[in-house]
Amino acid sequence: MTPNIYLCIDLKTFYASVECVERALDPFSTNLVVADETRGKGAICLAISPRMKMLGIKNRCRLYEIPKNVEYIIAKPRMKKYMEYSANIYAIYLKYISKDDIHVYSIDEAFLDVTHYLNMYKMKSIELAKVIMKDIYDTFGITATCGIGTNLYLAKIALDIMSKHSPTNIGWLTEERYRKELWHHKPLTDFWQIGKRNFK
Repeated sequence: MTPNIYLCIDLKTFYASVECVERALDPFSTNLVVADETRGKGAICLAISPRMKMLGIKNRCRLYEIPKNVEYIIAKPRMKKYMEYSANIYAIYLKYISKDDIHVYSIDEAFLDVTHYLNMYKMKSIELAKVIMKDIYDTFGITATCGIGTNLYLAKIALDIMSKHSPTNIGWLTEERYRKELWHHKPLTDFWQIGKRNFK
């Protein structure tokens, strides 16, 4: 029996990427944070561009935590705009997958059950993921990452842990590969639904 195959697609640093695209800037070469600076230097950055992450700056930091020698653009949060982009990207998923097989997890993340589409498209799961991710980038300039798994959990873990180390931004896991590569992975907080509070 052929196993089910799921994609978990995430829109990379979504809010910051949208703000960069709206300014015709490349998020991978632009220092930008999404924060309400009217709240002062203690304002939380809802997102930072990939370029800032490359500098070692943590997501969800406060403005005062950004090193003084780093110049950056501050974009005020625009939730209506982000929801608009999210809805339009959902429409891209609908070009390939029925709404019955799309499970929205958050504004920037969704699970796609592609089990019954691979034969129809005559594609492997990685090929279909690349096609959808390219469509998102070509249409909106937003970079997506993807996890592929034989169940929702494995797809999510493949996204959160494996895709970060892949040049294609795609990670994949089967139960066997999970046991082989992640059975002893640390920290445990890298895993979906496991937070520091679970260890108190």
